[in-house]
Amino acid sequence: MKINIKKLTTTAKIPTRGSEYAAGYDLYADITKDLVIEPHETAKIGTGLSIEIPDGYFGAVFARSGLAAKQALRPANCVGVCDSDYRGEYIVALHNDGTQARTINPGDRIAQLVVMPYLAVEFNEVSELSDTKRGAGGFGSTGAN
Repeated sequence: MKINIKKLTTTAKIPTRGSEYAAGYDLYADITKDLVIEPHETAKIGTGLSIEIPDGYFGAVFARSGLAAKQALRPANCVGVCDSDYRGEYIVALHNDGTQARTINPGDRIAQLVVMPYLAVEFNEVSELSDTKRGAGGFGSTGAN
């Protein structure tokens, strides 16, 4: 599948994969100087890219596992959803869950983009839903830890 992508700046980097079978494509910080994210704060970081996701798909912006595990940095909304009709700049709201300030340098990998299909549905309002063994049992109701 080919996806159209537009560089909005001369410094923007096209997303890359870390390996041949990686599902995620690394997104890079398109900033002009170092950016410090203080503990428990969020910074919006542009990628300098606009992406034309095909109809029937969306761009899911996930944390990079190394950045999350080693530096406590993750997308503030945990998973960003970029709809196929969005044509603006992809911006990652990166949150620092740690106790130390973290620095993002120009060109750092800040998140990963996974292009995923979705189902368009219609909701049908009813007065009752079908019965199941679990029923309305919520958190912890199946005995899982």
